[in-house]
Amino acid sequence: MSLISSPLPSSVPVPAAALPTGQAEDPIERARAFRAAMAQVAAAVHVVTTDGPCGRAGFTASAVSSLSDAPPMLLVCLQKNSSAYAAVRGNGVLCVNTLSADQEDLSRLFGGKTPMAERFAGLACEAGASGSPLLPGVRARFDCHIEQVVSVATHDVLLCRVVAPQACAPAAGSLVYADRRYHGVGVGAA
Repeated sequence: MSLISSPLPSSVPVPAAALPTGQAEDPIERARAFRAAMAQVAAAVHVVTTDGPCGRAGFTASAVSSLSDAPPMLLVCLQKNSSAYAAVRGNGVLCVNTLSADQEDLSRLFGGKTPMAERFAGLACEAGASGSPLLPGVRARFDCHIEQVVSVATHDVLLCRVVAPQACAPAAGSLVYADRRYHGVGVGAA
């Protein structure tokens, strides 16, 4: 696993000509406007899990994207102050579990302040090829090895080689997050 360390400054100046008329360059206001605009973008909801010598951990993520199919690779964004950060980085493996429309509670469990051990309590997880927990009832699973890490601002972008993709496709549809709330979409979505 190699590390590219070229973080961008948290406040990059924006040329005045690039700003809408009457908008001052205020980094706090720009961040607020960015979050408001991104809230309009629907994103699939995933729980990213890991297990290994640095411990078992998991977190809810919407910043996951396909990178390549030859070889199969994903981008996964991991916030540096996440409670799962040390385990994910230390283990070097993860599984992206794409949630079904009826798994909002699971997303909230892994996205909150719940202690890590309690997040997995009562879940019938199997270990994937990487050793990462495979969550039950999900739409798809992408068991991965982290090949490269790019540090950018508040997050690390993990470039992950998929070693075991699995389309589970339950009838419940997919869980997405948009307009600051959950929605079920697809076949049989609630």
